Amino acid sequence: MREDWVMPLSDEELRILHEIEANLTATDPGLVQQVSETTLYRHAARAIRWAVVGFVAGLVLLLVTFTKVLVLGFVGFLMMLGCLLVIERNARKLGRAGMQNLTSNLREGSVGGFFDAASRRWRDRGDRDDA
Repeated sequence: MREDWVMPLSDEELRILHEIEANLTATDPGLVQQVSETTLYRHAARAIRWAVVGFVAGLVLLLVTFTKVLVLGFVGFLMMLGCLLVIERNARKLGRAGMQNLTSNLREGSVGGFFDAASRRWRDRGDRDDA
């Protein structure tokens, strides 16, 4: 959308918007918190995670049943294909900025901290063995 097409809100509209926001915060603070924390990035990342789980399940189904029941192997293949489409569409929604946001969160978050601590322990073990 072009910036020159955006029309600013009047003072009355801003007042009404703030009243609606205050009423919503007073009546359902849990919803307000959930909506404020949910972003397109988080939603797309969650969909990608579930699609990866589905892809792995489809791969297992394919490998386990392909030689015994061809139809179930084909269902596993279709499941994998569908999950790949979900991953691709959500990766496009994320774009470059979203991927950088997610990877920076992973580096700073629990997963990054876990791997940093594990690599530090391995380095410490190697230093003790050399002495």
